[in-house]
Amino acid sequence: MPADYHNMDFNYDDDDAAAATNSGGGTDYEKHITPNNSLDQDNDAANITSLETDLPSTQPPLTNLSMPKKKSSILGASSNLVNSIVGAGIIGIPYALRMSGLWAGILLLILVAVLTDKSLRMLIDQASFHPKLRNLPIHTFEDLASYPFGKIGSGFVLFNMFIMAYGAMVAYLLIIKDTVPTVLGLEHGTHLFERNLILIATSLFVMVPLSMQRDMASLSCTSAMSVTADMMLVVFIAAFSPIKENVAANGGFGEVLKNDGINSTLFVGLGILSTAMACQHSAFIVANSLADKTRLRWRWVTNQSISLSAILCLVLGVCGYLGFLGTTQGDVLNNFPLDSTAADAARVLLAFTMFFTYPMESFVARHVLIMLVHNGDMDARGGCTLENERLVEEDELGDGEDVGDDHTV
Repeated sequence: MPADYHNMDFNYDDDDAAAATNSGGGTDYEKHITPNNSLDQDNDAANITSLETDLPSTQPPLTNLSMPKKKSSILGASSNLVNSIVGAGIIGIPYALRMSGLWAGILLLILVAVLTDKSLRMLIDQASFHPKLRNLPIHTFEDLASYPFGKIGSGFVLFNMFIMAYGAMVAYLLIIKDTVPTVLGLEHGTHLFERNLILIATSLFVMVPLSMQRDMASLSCTSAMSVTADMMLVVFIAAFSPIKENVAANGGFGEVLKNDGINSTLFVGLGILSTAMACQHSAFIVANSLADKTRLRWRWVTNQSISLSAILCLVLGVCGYLGFLGTTQGDVLNNFPLDSTAADAARVLLAFTMFFTYPMESFVARHVLIMLVHNGDMDARGGCTLENERLVEEDELGDGEDVGDDHTV
């Protein structure tokens, strides 16, 4: 690991004003300067220009990453981020509380939410606003990992991003296959051809068109609809769970709180909660879709998104668990009668959210494949890429040396 990376100061909360003044609220596109070639802040612009001119032949090439053409507001980016968090995992929160214990599960959920918010802000802060990194073209998770760890770090991040996204996509398809046919009257274990046909039809006519959108900002509207459906699902669980009957059967609410603190299967619940709130793999895609990206605007996005997601998970988890206690299943909707009209309505809401959450994970998987196969260029040469934007900037300024001087910190 390069020595200069160890010496970087990643605690710069007191330097927000200076960073915003120098960066102008945006991100400049410059050639990669790896940490081992970076200079101290006391060096002047002439030394930095000389370094850029004398870069060794082993310097990694500038990425061809295609930048978003359409941007979203804070509300749109928040909707996309909430949609990527509150997916299929929300229906497993009651079971997580059963595994960890009521009190322990609530505390763990709050802890996971706080750490998720902190990690999202740290990732984007380091890549886009750190004084020694903000002028470098770091626009993806793997770019950030490549600076301290090289190609191994970049490959490791891409591999895990694909596994996370692909696993979620498979889970969403399975949920759709289980819920939509059931609502239509096709019982489990029967009508296999019809069930598969429904899955294929909904995939081709709903999820594929949404997944083929170029920019994530185009999904802001459908994400808002998905979040609304999630809210309605939470209201259903809170309203129709037999909380009063089950709590009374177990000695009253005080007795439940007294005896349900922490369980030996605590870490099973922690694993479920951590997976349900995981969204770091889509952080850069959502952040790059934010118009006028600044540290403050990104903080608003993460605070709003994590707060709303945590509240939805907490309400659904507590109400779902208190309604069924020791018999709570991994999918809390399975605790409700299959022939219940209200339960069918909840399954429709769940399938509705899966239709609009699937493209969020599809964007991540697509990003990984484009990076591996096309070096990040989804538009082909001549598109809206970092390299072409840099060339346009040089042409507008009229002198490559002026570009280096203007972008020097």
